[in-house]
Amino acid sequence: MTQLLERCITRDTVDPMTNVSIRELRNQGGDVVDRAARGEQITITRSGRPVAELRALRPPLSAEALMGRWRRLPPVDPGALRADVDALLDPNL
Repeated sequence: MTQLLERCITRDTVDPMTNVSIRELRNQGGDVVDRAARGEQITITRSGRPVAELRALRPPLSAEALMGRWRRLPPVDPGALRADVDALLDPNL
């Protein structure tokens, strides 16, 4: 998990989703919803196949939170960015 966090620019990653069958959701719905409310992302399955995702609703990010994410972004070298774009695009465009 540490390696995954190191690769994420803003470090806003979550653990892999947990699978819960429709039967488990029916029989333990309150517990499953409580887990989702605590931040766990849950995949609902039917016959072993994913059919839906359950996750907590998040309030909109504050300006302070957005600025914090922006400050963690790596610096951009305009010359290198231009060279990368030029290498990818057709020069006749």
